[in-house]
Amino acid sequence: MNKSQKTEAVAQLNQTFEENEIVVVCQYKGLTVAEISDFRSKLRAEGANFKVTKNRLARLALKGTRYEGLDEHFTGPTGIAISKDPVAAAKIAQNYSKGNDKLVIIAGALGEKMLDASGVEQLSKLPSLDELRSKLVGLLQAPASKMVGVLQAPAGQIARVVGAYGAKGE
Repeated sequence: MNKSQKTEAVAQLNQTFEENEIVVVCQYKGLTVAEISDFRSKLRAEGANFKVTKNRLARLALKGTRYEGLDEHFTGPTGIAISKDPVAAAKIAQNYSKGNDKLVIIAGALGEKMLDASGVEQLSKLPSLDELRSKLVGLLQAPASKMVGVLQAPAGQIARVVGAYGAKGE
């Protein structure tokens, strides 16, 4: 990699850090290409990504961003799981690391809040934005559907009574 390529790589990484809400730093020592591809596809399905980083370039890209505190965690074979959804990357990385001991979560950051491995685990237990949205819509729709049921009940009872008297008369 020549100097201009490195400068461009640092700029792209810096932009990646700026655009995403969460960064999870992982070490992937021993993962095969197939395992990394599987991990990436799981992340992509949820709108997240995994990037293998050169530690020196990642440290340069972190300068001036809100994730600058992650600098010390870039040692060894390191990659970053990133997403705009504050929970998606943490949840998928945590689930994948449970099934594969070769992927180890080192640290993470949610905005300016630095997280250790246990913090990332706690974050992964929270519902994602889509899950929260669906719960909220369900809560908003529930009272309306209950009210419709209550309003329809008297009319339904009257219809059943009339139907019963009609059946008796025949």
